[in-house]
Amino acid sequence: MPKITGFEIHDVRFPTSLSGDGTDAMNTECDYSSAYVTLKTDTELVGHGMTFTIGRGNDIVCTAIREVANRLVGKETEELFANMGKTWDYMMSDPQLRWIGPEKGVIHIASGAVNNALWDMYARARQKPLWKLVVDFTPEEFVNSVAFRYISDAITKEEALEMLKQKAATKKEREELVREIGYPAYVTSAGWLGYSDEKVARLTKEAVAAGFNHFKMKVGANQANDLRRGKIIRSIIDDPQHLPPGLKPRDPNGPDLKGKNAGPTGAVLMIDANQVWDVPQAIEYVKGLEEIKPWFIEEPTAPDDILGHAAIRKALKPHGIGVATGEHAHNRMVFKQLLQAEAIDVCQIDSCRLAGVSEVLSVLLMAAKYVFIGVPVCPHAGGVGLCEYVIHLSLIDYIAVSGSMERNVLEFVDHLHEHFLNPCSINSKGRYNVPTNPTEGYSIEMHKSSIAEYEWPNGSYWVSAKAGKA
Repeated sequence: MPKITGFEIHDVRFPTSLSGDGTDAMNTECDYSSAYVTLKTDTELVGHGMTFTIGRGNDIVCTAIREVANRLVGKETEELFANMGKTWDYMMSDPQLRWIGPEKGVIHIASGAVNNALWDMYARARQKPLWKLVVDFTPEEFVNSVAFRYISDAITKEEALEMLKQKAATKKEREELVREIGYPAYVTSAGWLGYSDEKVARLTKEAVAAGFNHFKMKVGANQANDLRRGKIIRSIIDDPQHLPPGLKPRDPNGPDLKGKNAGPTGAVLMIDANQVWDVPQAIEYVKGLEEIKPWFIEEPTAPDDILGHAAIRKALKPHGIGVATGEHAHNRMVFKQLLQAEAIDVCQIDSCRLAGVSEVLSVLLMAAKYVFIGVPVCPHAGGVGLCEYVIHLSLIDYIAVSGSMERNVLEFVDHLHEHFLNPCSINSKGRYNVPTNPTEGYSIEMHKSSIAEYEWPNGSYWVSAKAGKA
């Protein structure tokens, strides 16, 4: 039986700030970065995981990862795999590390990197992609893999088990369908705040031609500029001449688009403020963007302000604009309260902000239970490695948990995929292809050459950059 013997940690940073990629009203200089960990065993079995930052601060996260990963050294892998929910509880219960959380901040996202690495190892041990490992679980195995502490007032293990049993009989049909057509995606790459109008227009046209019909733009620095940029995007996505040959406009009032403020071609626009506003400011600012017909405003205010989000949602509802958040919701309890307070229209889980797969599963279950308020799970993926991660999570949600992808869309950002051994991919209809390589695990293994080039501060790129500045 393999035993975990150690780990390697790498601080990998990519200079995306040079091209304006990732820029928004709050984060103006983003170097997409990976705090990357590899768990090792006394066999060839390994597990890769990472969490995402935007540059400086990655070194702090890497230090925290070291402390968290130490807790797994010496453990038998099969004992850990046998009950991943119990394993997650064990990982999170170091009292010294818990004190500087608990279950939030640097320690929590470091725990996410390590938990993701363990899940990657589990999937590799079973020779399945991560999503396939989980959807093949029995309902009992699934429930045993979930982080349930502190959420029993929203969903119990017994309720979760019953929900999963109800979906189990039809899992195969959904798996076959999504393998055939792919999982719905939306594109953010056209709408970064640091892009010129000309670049926004060009990238939007390219995204429409690639088959996308959901688009997101960053807002919050200047309302007049946001309105102008939004009109540019709307003028392109609402014009049938830009659609790919043979593709007809979609029905804006169809079941998958109703309530999304879709335009005449069935195209949907979303906006994202990245937390820049107070509650009253958010309401007034977004009302001023009603003309560009956004489906939702993402992160309109502080991510921990549950009641603030509820107030914004209530105020914007008469204007037909919803509220989305979750990218910085730091644990399952925040999601629990967002759902209980009916504060969001869209639940945006993050594969790295939450502490790994086990905690993500708890949020998927809660969102599925709260289906009566119509909250689809549309994961955040704006960062290095996140697209590779979240396609697995959306497949788990669709096949095993919610049973629906009709109104769901998964973020796609066309940056840095070339650094991974098993990069995600998009088909001709703007949908994610299903990962199928039995050896790819959670799809997050990075090329050794990329680590050697971009590791901070001694990777070849950063050494050359420093020499150039000198």
